[in-house]
Amino acid sequence: IRMLIIKMLLLLSLIRLVAIVLFFVWRVRHPYADGMWLWWISMVGDLWFGVTWLLNQVAKLNPVKRVPNLALLEQQFDLPDGNSNLPCLDVFINTVDPINEPMIYTMNSIISILAADYPVDKHACYLSDDGGSIIHYDGLLETAKFAALWVPFCRKHSIEPRAPESYFSLNTRPYTGNAPQDFVNDRRHMCREYDEFKERLDALFTLIPKRSDVYNHAAAKEGAKATWMADGTQWPGTWIDPAENHKKGQHVGIVKVMLKHPSYEPELGLGASTNSPLDFSAVDVRLPMLVYISREKSPSCDHQKKAGAMNVQLRVSALLTNAPFIINFDGDHYVNNSKAFRAGICFMLDRREGDNTAFVQFPQRFDDVDPTDRYCNHNRVFFDATLLGLNGIQGPSYVGTGCMFRRVALYGVDPPRWRPDDVKIVDSSTKFGSSASFISSILPAADQERSIMSPPALEESVMADLAHVMTCAYEDGTEWGSDVGWVYNIATEDVVTGFRLHRNGWRSMYCRMEPDAFAGTAPINLTERLYQILRWSGGSLEMFFSRNCPLLAGRRLHPMQRIAYANMTAYPVSSVFLVFYLLFPVIWIFRGQFYIQKPFPTYVLYLVIVIALTELIGMVEIKWAGLTLLDWIRNEQFYIIGATAVYPTAVFHIVLKLFGLKGVSFKLTAKQVASSTSDKFAELYAVQWAPMLIPTMVVIAVNVCAIGASIGKAIVGGWSLMQMADAGLGLVFNAWILVLIYPFALGMIGRWSKRPYILFILFVIAFILIALVDIAIQAMRSGFVRFHFKSSGGATFPTSWGL
Repeated sequence: IRMLIIKMLLLLSLIRLVAIVLFFVWRVRHPYADGMWLWWISMVGDLWFGVTWLLNQVAKLNPVKRVPNLALLEQQFDLPDGNSNLPCLDVFINTVDPINEPMIYTMNSIISILAADYPVDKHACYLSDDGGSIIHYDGLLETAKFAALWVPFCRKHSIEPRAPESYFSLNTRPYTGNAPQDFVNDRRHMCREYDEFKERLDALFTLIPKRSDVYNHAAAKEGAKATWMADGTQWPGTWIDPAENHKKGQHVGIVKVMLKHPSYEPELGLGASTNSPLDFSAVDVRLPMLVYISREKSPSCDHQKKAGAMNVQLRVSALLTNAPFIINFDGDHYVNNSKAFRAGICFMLDRREGDNTAFVQFPQRFDDVDPTDRYCNHNRVFFDATLLGLNGIQGPSYVGTGCMFRRVALYGVDPPRWRPDDVKIVDSSTKFGSSASFISSILPAADQERSIMSPPALEESVMADLAHVMTCAYEDGTEWGSDVGWVYNIATEDVVTGFRLHRNGWRSMYCRMEPDAFAGTAPINLTERLYQILRWSGGSLEMFFSRNCPLLAGRRLHPMQRIAYANMTAYPVSSVFLVFYLLFPVIWIFRGQFYIQKPFPTYVLYLVIVIALTELIGMVEIKWAGLTLLDWIRNEQFYIIGATAVYPTAVFHIVLKLFGLKGVSFKLTAKQVASSTSDKFAELYAVQWAPMLIPTMVVIAVNVCAIGASIGKAIVGGWSLMQMADAGLGLVFNAWILVLIYPFALGMIGRWSKRPYILFILFVIAFILIALVDIAIQAMRSGFVRFHFKSSGGATFPTSWGL
């Protein structure tokens, strides 16, 4: 069936290509329009749409689905004594603000990582707190205490998912553990423990200031009020009351090992007792290594945002655990399938393509989106169709969170297929910086089958090395941020970093599994969602007009991969022509008739054929990808919303940049704060005004006016049958645009959108009012119109009104 669908896609694409060619030939032979300037603009726009569609289809001609064989992985690497020969894995989590990124999400992410079904002594978790906040540090201490109960509970009862917030919010699932007689009591106890854990996290916001006030009072020193840790020492990061060397953007580097590396032998827990009713006597209670990091900040340095923080994690982890594989998470994502790490490793160890695989990208999933996914947060067409299509070339692009990397690939090392046998992996000390300890860690990281060694003891020399690689000046004169680590100076550091790896000859793989590997929190407010799209689209255009332009890449980049990246970075340009088409009815409103192309019926016929084939191809694609019709509709709708509200701003941004100006400032997306069950999607109905909402509102107004004006003209205009047919075809276009922008219009009416029929009523009222206005305008132009009335109740009305 899958092969049949792929053949059908090829056939439909070929038919559409023929239709497009015939359309252009016909238009060139019939250059007739009411305005030749309009004809030329539409020709250029149609040519752009045709070429970009063709390139997009060409890049998806060889879609490949790959499924991890977890049973075979277990058979080959897990040992009978409970140990494992799986390679080590370092997990990176990034956060910066406990308010915009609620701490409960970050700590749930960490808990789910600690509880993942991966050898305990083979994976470590690193939290990068780029704000240097003691809230995150103390929260991590509480998380480590709670994890000591939660992780054994998950292992004993095979809990899924292993993020407690998500687990306790789900309906009951079939039990798959080994102790059903204990499950009900254990679950009830863990539920209470989790509620208390959340209360302790919330209490930190008041506990820490009180504790600091006590210590400050005891110290009896004048000047800045310090923030104090529980052990009676001053917090080296950002203080509650900022002071010199203790504020955001200015503090020393911090490394704290919260949970030490576990022993290699299983450690069984204690049996039930009066102090703890949980029986872990048959459960391994070890926890993976957990490390807190906050890099040094200085006002005189450009810290390169998230990319800079991840490069610091890369160096710090190299000195502590140096795992050959890395996986990164945003602070609001968690492990939804406990075997997800094994799935990624399965691809990395594949005997056919594994050694040449730089990263494995998992799809992004969200569990807090409204049931109809109004703003296309799931973006399934991109993740499950587009990225899957790239799987048959050089692999999917890197799209941020939920991606597993080969460490040496991030170091800029060439893949084995392009690497001569006698090449030196470490060829220059200036490339990686001046840390001898870090440079000496590169070769062992390239050997994924090396014997596992314990992390070094945190002696003074080791702490000095860690502090050195976290300094602001460490990367000066090196290739960090360009050819080593995550790429700097661009909003979409993820896509550019993945492109750099593909350009160097590495490939990537796409991994989709059931249940979904990871899940997270999405912005369900319209404005926040548009800001997110603005950052992505603006960064994509920046990439196209930079040294990382796909058209300038070397011969190691697969030709089809080059085309895919070109489409992926230049797509916002389409909005220039699309907005023009969407605003075209404004001319028709004032002139009554205005044709882009004549003869108009033939022009419309070609358009209908081409658009119908496009939609049919889209439906076949989602059928092959296993998606629903709603996924496809939402994708179509949000593309139009983005093309009117966001992409023009992105184009404006790159124009400013090309002229040496600052460009548009990209706002980071604020995460949704957990709401009460009674109003779970309250943020969905909140209206946050922003300038980029205006263009889409103008498009709505123009198309609503076009429909209303056509009704008015049809009533008193005296149109012929042919004119009525032409107007009817125009109305179909106007109505279709309103259907596509429908989610945006719902967002604009706020809480009224809980009853969508209200929007329909508002549209109908607008049509009627505009029709009446149009009739009145026509009457004023003609100088006279008659309205007949009958006398009633003794009142006398004039038989006509002269205007």
